Amino acid sequence: MRTAPTVLHLDMDAFFAAAEQAAKPSLRGKPVVVGGLGPRGVVSTASYEARRFGVHSAMPMAQARRLAPNAAYLVPRFTLYRAVSEQVMELLGRLSPLVEPLSLDEAFVDLEAGGSAHDTASALAAGERLRRDIRALTGLSGSVGLAGSKMLAKIGSEQAKPDGLLLIEPGTERELLGPMSVRTLPGVGPATGEHLRRAGMTTVADLAEAGEDELVRLLGKAHGTSLHRMALGHDERPVVSEREAKSVSVEDTFDTDLHDRVRVRTEVDRLAERCVRRLRASGHSGRTVVLKVRRYDFSTLTRSETLRGPTDDPGVVREAAGRLLESVDTTGGVRLLGVGVTGLADFTQEDLFAQAAARERAAEEPGTAAVATGGPEEAGQGDAVAGGGAGQGRSATEGAADPGDGPPPSAGTSGPAGERRFPAGHDVRHAEFGPGWVQGSGLRRVTVRFEEPGSAPGWVRTFWADDPALELSEPLPLVPGTGRSPGRSPAQSSWPASRPKSRSLSRPERPPGPSGGSGDGRARP
Repeated sequence: MRTAPTVLHLDMDAFFAAAEQAAKPSLRGKPVVVGGLGPRGVVSTASYEARRFGVHSAMPMAQARRLAPNAAYLVPRFTLYRAVSEQVMELLGRLSPLVEPLSLDEAFVDLEAGGSAHDTASALAAGERLRRDIRALTGLSGSVGLAGSKMLAKIGSEQAKPDGLLLIEPGTERELLGPMSVRTLPGVGPATGEHLRRAGMTTVADLAEAGEDELVRLLGKAHGTSLHRMALGHDERPVVSEREAKSVSVEDTFDTDLHDRVRVRTEVDRLAERCVRRLRASGHSGRTVVLKVRRYDFSTLTRSETLRGPTDDPGVVREAAGRLLESVDTTGGVRLLGVGVTGLADFTQEDLFAQAAARERAAEEPGTAAVATGGPEEAGQGDAVAGGGAGQGRSATEGAADPGDGPPPSAGTSGPAGERRFPAGHDVRHAEFGPGWVQGSGLRRVTVRFEEPGSAPGWVRTFWADDPALELSEPLPLVPGTGRSPGRSPAQSSWPASRPKSRSLSRPERPPGPSGGSGDGRARP
């Protein structure tokens, strides 16, 4: 334990939802929910305005809609979130070489190792400066905790939310922790919390008074010992700049159960391709392939196969996942599929015979190779629209939390009946009206609000989904002038001056669409 509060924990406030509010002026100050929009979607992040209605992360999206029916429901845009996260992590890197990222929006920093702080005053100054710099660079807010250990710094940032800073002086840990719930401590989930409650322990002070022997009796030696130390405020874990990856995996939940065995195999092949792309992006290979299947009755089965050597060959992983699928009964229906690789290594020792066999099978079965051709599924974005349409049965739930699978869906990608997909909340650009975002789509129509970060709330127009003047685009920087659009090269930064003209929905020669259309949809926000 340190004698000065030089461990900093940063946690961006409602990161995904706050980024969407910053990018969309008409949503500022309003409830925003980001997550999967399909029937089985879950909430990834809810803005603080939405949380007042009881909406929170990991809640089923259907329940969130009942609690906050007037909130804006958006599909995640990981291209934007990664770009903003890189800006924030760069600021943390200026404070210290020891930065331990936990996710896109959360990280520990060892201020002492970077010479940024050595006592209470300098630590406080560093924390306040960081919050100002984040606000200036991204337009977003982050909460900061400062303490002598990682556990207490994280508790401090949680107590400081939203948009605050809490410094915990070394020596005051037990006084601070005592009245808090046992669930505050790392490693105490719902099951452990209930077990402790039945034993009469509901606060951290109760754990400290119970003693190590009692906690070991209740929870086992390893967990009981560590929990007693944490209850006393002890945490010796160092800030580690690089954390070794143990596995790489992807998974998708489907809007409706899959019953067709061929469709299930196709989805497993597609997940295997996505998994290998993430594996290669991390610079690893893996030895063990794992298949996860959640069936119609919520029973979850896992199967694994260990190869003769580490591999990052998509054909080998795909074939192994297919063999594992053969041992699982899917006749009742499948609601979730996942493919992962464990036993990671930073080298590849290929099984040449397995590679050759996989390539021969791919050559004999053209449909097998076609599963890697891309489309919106690879970005985990799903087919759902703001109006609640189900598309082809894939939703952005667990799969949406996979930020490393590639660019956003192409506007040229076809959905049901050949219709181009425009996911709710994603960026578009119109040849005549400029940048905007998808407010909703369905029935071969796309409703767009034309506004951008830093502008006033914009106007709304509705277009046909096949309008050649309307295309998906890369996100704009949240703070104008802080860098080019995420994922866009300098050569792509300027939009062509001449594009095909938009065809109005009310144009007489246009074939009549479904009932319920309404002119060009122009309206004030």
